[in-house]
Amino acid sequence: MSFDLPYKQQTHSVEQTEALGEQLARVLLDDATLPRYIALRGDLGVGKTAFVRGFTKAIAPGALVRSPTFALVNEYRPTPRGKLPPVFHFDMYRITSEDDLYSIGYDDYLDRGICLVEWSENIPYALPDSYLRVTIEKCSADAPDERIISVESVQQ
Repeated sequence: MSFDLPYKQQTHSVEQTEALGEQLARVLLDDATLPRYIALRGDLGVGKTAFVRGFTKAIAPGALVRSPTFALVNEYRPTPRGKLPPVFHFDMYRITSEDDLYSIGYDDYLDRGICLVEWSENIPYALPDSYLRVTIEKCSADAPDERIISVESVQQ
């Protein structure tokens, strides 16, 4: 399974947004050359956590995926353990400084698994040299579940 980058798709439901997240996870698991850091961008309530929920389903089925708004990071362990990397789900909405990142041990997570980072635009100084950027946008107010999801590879 693969898709060419940059990639863009419209989804029409939460389930389709989750399915696209799951598809990206499977592509990453099949292609070791792709970055293990996914920077998620999009407005509040646009579906970033739904995308992560789908992504995590491919690695840790049955994991209860919630936005880590107050915890700042949630960890999802693969099933079965050992064959797949853990998923670290960050929410940078409340991060305002490098000290905040240091206090949660951010750097310690970067090489230990796959990092999915909501509100990555709040930490441009802490993004790795190579990552995938996933941008989620609502199509219109008249179609609340429709999204345009773009995936691109970024090299800094």
